[in-house]
Amino acid sequence: MLKRIFFLALFGSLSLQAVARDLPDFTELVEKQGAAVVNVSTTQINRTPQMFQGAPNLPENDPFYEFFRRFAPQMPREQESQSLGSGFIISADGYILTNAHVVDRAEKITVRLSDKREFKAKVIGADKRTDVALLKIEASGLPKVTLGEPGLLKVGEWVLAIGSPFGFDSSVTAGIVSAKGRSLPQENFVPFIQTDVAINPGNSGGPLFNMKGEVVGINSQIYSRSGGYMGLSFSIPIDVAMDVVNQLRTTGKVTRGRIGVSIQEVTRELADSFGLPKIAGALISAVEKGGPADKAGVRPSDVILKFDGKAVNSSADLPRIVAATKPGNKVGVQLWRKGSTLDVSLVVAEIREEGGEVAQRGHRSGTEGTSESETRLGLVVSELNDQQKAELQVEGGLVVEDMKGPAARSQLQRGDVILAIGNIEIHNFDQFNEVLKKVPRGRNIALLVRRSEGTVYVPIKLDEK
Repeated sequence: MLKRIFFLALFGSLSLQAVARDLPDFTELVEKQGAAVVNVSTTQINRTPQMFQGAPNLPENDPFYEFFRRFAPQMPREQESQSLGSGFIISADGYILTNAHVVDRAEKITVRLSDKREFKAKVIGADKRTDVALLKIEASGLPKVTLGEPGLLKVGEWVLAIGSPFGFDSSVTAGIVSAKGRSLPQENFVPFIQTDVAINPGNSGGPLFNMKGEVVGINSQIYSRSGGYMGLSFSIPIDVAMDVVNQLRTTGKVTRGRIGVSIQEVTRELADSFGLPKIAGALISAVEKGGPADKAGVRPSDVILKFDGKAVNSSADLPRIVAATKPGNKVGVQLWRKGSTLDVSLVVAEIREEGGEVAQRGHRSGTEGTSESETRLGLVVSELNDQQKAELQVEGGLVVEDMKGPAARSQLQRGDVILAIGNIEIHNFDQFNEVLKKVPRGRNIALLVRRSEGTVYVPIKLDEK
């Protein structure tokens, strides 16, 4: 009995030792790289108007209160607010990388090193689209990080973050790469590295290291319903950040390519309606008049499969590929149109910092269509009048008045203006019905509609009967 207990205890001890050998040891990495990670604290001054101090202290129900509120001289009231973030040194002469949102609107920036030395920092440049900012402190002989290759990262690989969550300097957390090339809402230009590394407020701008001690990303965002860590963290690949840094240092600004199209994701239903052999590419829902794509002959309903030789596997890929293309370059584009591929070339333009596609809303006229359109799609539609055509700058179209059957089960909305079925432009009600008659039962079709947000394709599956 004693021998059995001894054997089990020995076996358990050996098993724990084996598990310990399999787990990574981050101690050497932290000792070598931790000194290059810094704390970034900022001070913002919020200015709000304040009543002139000489104004009488009147209650709100006093008849003179409104007079003094409106006409007494106003004096600004200043309130300071502070925030914390992280950063890391990329050169021995004091250049530091952090997030743009960490230093946004900052009147004063203080960088504190791991040895407790503090320096005033200035912003060399910041790019809100990628959330990257470059700072400079007046120092020399500083420790710096080694940069790695995010493209070599593998899902499941161990990674480590160092930063100042909630102001706790030099905090170390570790985890694995959960996914690569993640797209987030309103974040079209960054293929984020997703990890399960614990990232909290204050970690923003800190480095993400691989096991070689190389920086592969900048910790930027978390997914959270509470404001704290919930297992989903997102980092900007360091190669994307360094491209921004190089442009900021040389020109003081970041330039990106644009081609003048609105796109949407290719769903299974849309792929079926356009005859695509697989669910891939970026479906073009609108083309800017006079833009690079328009000049190259690109049309709404085209699906971009390749851009400048790079595969477009999903719609999220295209903005990143186009933005990374130097304005003025002539590139090849592979399209899917009417059941086959087509190659065109275009000259990339420079993206505008503000604005985008102009979206217009169609007005309902109140004239209903006939019952045949209702039997095929369950739609009640009306033709655009001359004034509406002029407002929308279109030659024709139909306004959605009501929906039943297949249309009611789709994402169509009342007030949508139907501009095309697939790649066939719709000018009037009779043409709409003629095109619908040729569509087999049970088939998916794509309606190009104009709504307040712009233009978008909406798939609808016709009933089998």
